[in-house]
Amino acid sequence: MPIKITVILKAHPSKVDELRSLLDTLVAPSRAEPGNLRFDIWQDQTNPCRFVLDELYTDDAAVAAHRATPHVQAYLSQINDVADRTSIVLNPIAIG
Repeated sequence: MPIKITVILKAHPSKVDELRSLLDTLVAPSRAEPGNLRFDIWQDQTNPCRFVLDELYTDDAAVAAHRATPHVQAYLSQINDVADRTSIVLNPIAIG
């Protein structure tokens, strides 16, 4: 069963560029993971301090493998210094 993760990030004051740089380090290695189906970064049009990660994985094992990678561990060690973070893990109901 696929797993979707949506992460909403709000950069701390004067940390937008730092957050963007940190997020950029996740893109290529996350997309290269065997169980990754999607890893996209979005920026709010009306609030440039707000970013959304849109992630999709083949299953729970792929999510666990993603979370254990060095690039995610590095991100997690730094994210609280640059942004407030809300992560939502979703199971499919009706997807196409």
